[in-house]
Amino acid sequence: MNLKGKCVLVGVTGGIAVYKVCELVSSLKKQGAEVCVAMTENATKFVSPLTFETLSANRVVVDMFDPNRKWEVEHISLAKKADVCVIAPCTADFAAKLATGIADDFLSTTVMACGCPILLAPAMNTNMLNSAAYRDNEKILARRGVLFVESESGMLACGDKGNGRLASPAKIEERIIELLFPKRDYVGKTVLVTAGGTIEPIDPVRYIGNRSSGKMGVAIASAAADRGADVILVCGKVSADVSDKRFKRIDVVTTKDMYDAVIANATEADVIIKAAAPCDFRPKKIADSKIKSDGVPVIEFEKTEDIAAAVGKIKGDRKLVVFAAETENTEKNATEKLKKKNADLVVANDVTKPGAGFDTDTNIATLIDGKGSVRLPLMSKRELADKILDRLCGDETCMPKL
Repeated sequence: MNLKGKCVLVGVTGGIAVYKVCELVSSLKKQGAEVCVAMTENATKFVSPLTFETLSANRVVVDMFDPNRKWEVEHISLAKKADVCVIAPCTADFAAKLATGIADDFLSTTVMACGCPILLAPAMNTNMLNSAAYRDNEKILARRGVLFVESESGMLACGDKGNGRLASPAKIEERIIELLFPKRDYVGKTVLVTAGGTIEPIDPVRYIGNRSSGKMGVAIASAAADRGADVILVCGKVSADVSDKRFKRIDVVTTKDMYDAVIANATEADVIIKAAAPCDFRPKKIADSKIKSDGVPVIEFEKTEDIAAAVGKIKGDRKLVVFAAETENTEKNATEKLKKKNADLVVANDVTKPGAGFDTDTNIATLIDGKGSVRLPLMSKRELADKILDRLCGDETCMPKL
């Protein structure tokens, strides 16, 4: 899972299970998350703040009145920054504080200010866990929307056997990921995405191409992976980051290369999304040596392979999404392309509009399928990626028809 761009606030309270949280912080960090750790004073008796600072690469805050704190109101800024807050281990004392609204240290004050999902991973003696006081507090918190990772059964630090052991770091991490990425509607599906531009050589030095960065295709691939899909990324010339290890990446150069890669892998896919901008033409003849600049060459072109049309003929029950980058008559041309390519959805955009077009982080698109058209406002390419995946799943709750 790639957690880049996500911030996880890990609150650590005082219990012997603190040592297990080191593994959780390390794993979240390795997956790209920004991990911020706040500890109670009692928690520092078990594991030092320095350990968590080393694992998270962030300063750990314990004292509300730390003289080295930043100029801003830190507990508020951290609460705003977090995408999810997990308390692990969560003691009976800390659960009671949250239930009764007590905010008397840095961690309790920060959690009180959080607007993100709050996840508690309790760890305590079995009798404490089953006590009427703790159970009442648990019910209060649950009614307020606080979430829990159930503790596990086994040998406890006190020597008793029973419920109360901190859930495994892997289980806690799984719940965190579920909260960060609530949609997992592509689990069990394979999504093939093409990204970037292709290049067609003129001679050993020069080529023709376009200004595609691959950002849109990579955004779709990332969104699909976040939603549980196995992703095949057929990647042309790109400037976008394609290092995500979740992708089965196939690098290509020419349109023919991309055609061969897509056709060879199409049978594995449930969804094929043609977000790349392959060259539509190539020189009929490639010069064997560099064309000298003392003259103006006359180059005869021929059509390249039509990848989308080829997929449209063999797709069967698979879903095919194509893109239409236009400079005029955008929706008319895109609707014609939808029919011509036998596609299920076309993403149309006028590349002359500010914020749309090549090598931008945003896009302005219209989604067109058999149900009609949906015009979307300026948004990030990642947001658009999710809109495309939503539309394919039939989720139109946030996309009213015009």
